[in-house]
Amino acid sequence: MQREKTIAELIASQQPGRPLEQRFYTDPAIYQLELDRILMHNWFLAGHASQIPEPGDFFVTRMANESAIVVRGSDDKVKAFANVCRHRGSLVCLETSGSARKFECPYHGWMYDIDGRLTAARAMPPEFDKKAHGLLPVSLEVLGGLIFVAFTDNPPSLQGAGRDLAEPFNMFGFEELKVAATRTYPIAANWKLAVENYQECYHCATAHPDYARMHTLMLDPARRDRVQDKMLSRFESCGLKEIEYDYVDTFARPGEQGYGYSRTALFEGYKTGSRDGEPVAPLLGKLKDYDGGASDFTFGPFSFLLAYSDHVVGYVFKPVDHAHCTCEIFWFVRGDAVEGRDYDVDELTWLWDVTTQADEQIIVNNWKGVNSRYYRPGPFSRMERMENRYVEWILRQLSDDSPRIARSA
Repeated sequence: MQREKTIAELIASQQPGRPLEQRFYTDPAIYQLELDRILMHNWFLAGHASQIPEPGDFFVTRMANESAIVVRGSDDKVKAFANVCRHRGSLVCLETSGSARKFECPYHGWMYDIDGRLTAARAMPPEFDKKAHGLLPVSLEVLGGLIFVAFTDNPPSLQGAGRDLAEPFNMFGFEELKVAATRTYPIAANWKLAVENYQECYHCATAHPDYARMHTLMLDPARRDRVQDKMLSRFESCGLKEIEYDYVDTFARPGEQGYGYSRTALFEGYKTGSRDGEPVAPLLGKLKDYDGGASDFTFGPFSFLLAYSDHVVGYVFKPVDHAHCTCEIFWFVRGDAVEGRDYDVDELTWLWDVTTQADEQIIVNNWKGVNSRYYRPGPFSRMERMENRYVEWILRQLSDDSPRIARSA
């Protein structure tokens, strides 16, 4: 009987320019390695500061088997704490969001204030030190109003992203955005298949007719370049600047979280991503008019934004276990926009709701085929360049023997 390859041997035998071999998706041992080297070591988009405007306002965010309470503290700063009681480990906060003066563990009643301090613990011995048993902090950064969380003591630096993306953040008024809608889509497949699907538009013409009639990303790169000129000619009058960064996750500077930004033209007649191409919300930030484009932002391996001129869509992919994941979507509009007057949620969410539902089926079918004994990864097309780079990055992370330090007590 042939010996099964070790993970190191499997990585070494991976063919360049092709999707991952079957075990990278199906082997629980590889998923455990990903937990340490990828999933718990990188930032993910958790929400927006506008969701918790007052001290005590909170929401709970999750990644794989971890959960954090994101709360505005008494000092008005946004903080995150592990949603784990310091007594016997129960989840402390069972609600998904709300406002609280304290968090009470539902198991034995230990109480914590909104700054994570333990304030009450019944029947403990006299020498018990409440100061040593507060909720454990979780890494959190706020960039342009966007809240990022990482379940590690030493996440990659976001300094480069904050510096280089400050200008596009300012153009679209990210600080002043608000969350108009959120939805979570469960996907019965390995998380990498979901992210890989998002990275390429080779499938868009086949699987997403609504998306394909407005977005030029479905085109071969050479053809797409030819439709960019009209959009670029309108940049200045619309309040935009041409900016191009290529520090995406596979080519991040050492010690930094990868990031990227680019803007791509929509087809003629489309001002935004909507049913008829017409605006679905007020213009964002400092924009003066519609240039007929959409901007892609990348933040690390899980989080992506698509900024139209009148709304922003945020995609976050989160594993549940090696065979299940979720796609969380945020729809952002200008902070002073009023639902029912300035935007309709059904129209705002229409495109990316139907697209994501279709993607869910595509990814599940992909997962079923990857599990087949007949699965053999074929070569990437020219339109799967980003997916190829993502696969290469995954392999490098799994090969990296440098220490990953999760938060300890």
